[in-house]
Amino acid sequence: MQHRFRLLGGTLSGVMAVVGLTTLAPWQSQATPPGGKTVTVTMFERKYADVATACTDRLGPAGYGYVQVSPATEHIQGDQWWTSYQPVSYRIAGRLGDRDAFAGMVEACHAAGVKVIADAVVNHMAAGSGTGTGGTAYTKYGYPGYFQDADFHTCRTDISDYTDRGNVQNCELVGLADLDTGKEEVRSTIAAYLDDLRGMGVDGFRVDAAKHMAADDVAAIKAKMDDPGFWVSEVIHGGGEAVQPEEYAGIGDVDEFRYGSHLKSAFQGGDLAQLKSVAEGKLTGGSARTFVDNWDTERNGSTLTYKDGAVYTLANVFMLASPYGSPNVYSGYEWSDKDAGPPSGADGWTGTHAQQAITGLVGFRNAVGAAELTHWWDNGGGAVAFGRGDKGFVALNNGDGALEQTFTTSLPGGTYCNVAVASADSCDGATVTVGEGGTVSAALPARTALALHVGAEAG
Repeated sequence: MQHRFRLLGGTLSGVMAVVGLTTLAPWQSQATPPGGKTVTVTMFERKYADVATACTDRLGPAGYGYVQVSPATEHIQGDQWWTSYQPVSYRIAGRLGDRDAFAGMVEACHAAGVKVIADAVVNHMAAGSGTGTGGTAYTKYGYPGYFQDADFHTCRTDISDYTDRGNVQNCELVGLADLDTGKEEVRSTIAAYLDDLRGMGVDGFRVDAAKHMAADDVAAIKAKMDDPGFWVSEVIHGGGEAVQPEEYAGIGDVDEFRYGSHLKSAFQGGDLAQLKSVAEGKLTGGSARTFVDNWDTERNGSTLTYKDGAVYTLANVFMLASPYGSPNVYSGYEWSDKDAGPPSGADGWTGTHAQQAITGLVGFRNAVGAAELTHWWDNGGGAVAFGRGDKGFVALNNGDGALEQTFTTSLPGGTYCNVAVASADSCDGATVTVGEGGTVSAALPARTALALHVGAEAG
């Protein structure tokens, strides 16, 4: 929930000469949610009934392994998106649907082969007083059936110093009542809520604002659960800050905010060669959940967003194709007002999760698995290419003009479908031939990609 944070540190063509390419050592092995399909998609602020439909119609067929859904709690009233992040009770009674809708979504997603990650808001409760979306009357520090005054930290002022651990983890995030997660009673209440979601079939959690809870507290809550499932903590990196993402890596995966900033620098700066070192200065690949953007970063300008069009799509292609981290595709809605809540109907959504370049690369990642990174090539500017062992190969042209190049790959010779352009089921006009020596001659128009893998041979 970064909007509340002070962010620091923030047609084939003629064959050209084959470029000499060097096989590189692989990046760190990827972080993997349990199961063979490791790509997550965040369906931000989508109603649970609509997520159920998406799992059946889009996510399952595309090969997504996980869908992350917005918080399942009763929350404050209001049209803004961030009202979902101010809980007043742990009942599932918000604008996205009730308990039955949530349970139906989990069942439908599981039937489609997609597991569910719930966004868990457990660092704080709401600010102010009023009546929640499910009819619960509450006051700040008074949330009937859950928490009372003594369950909150005694620092009742806003966080003001990110170099002071106590200030960051014991004071209030823009006036939100900060739970004392060091208390056993508080930990037990939170654990019971998460256990209830697990009992409904939820497979794991994204822990909101984990940075504002001591890592020991987060670990203790997880330890109280019967079977916690998959965990990823939201911990925003800030240079010189007291609390760092690495502290939470022992609990589960951690959202790697530096990744999206790195991609923005590379794709907007015209230097994709720097992506060769995308893993440097970040969490090890086994702990990092990567993303091009999320609902906070798309609003604060620290990452690329859907508004960047084809460049944004290429960044997602890179994320899904490269072996570093565990990728999370973000699919939200169009906005001009940063506070605006989700559309009320079918229009206004970005639909990123359903774009062919994205779904094609989800299948690519599933096909290449943990294959090492090989045959890195770049032109020192807006184009890069690399292989994933003998399982896949991808090339990206972020330049203003067409790229004509012959690449060396480790793919078996044959005819492949370019899954960044067309699905393997309807590959007309998008076939690419790989020579018996692994060479591929391609012409890529500006801001397009080529993605081949052994699961999408066209003949």
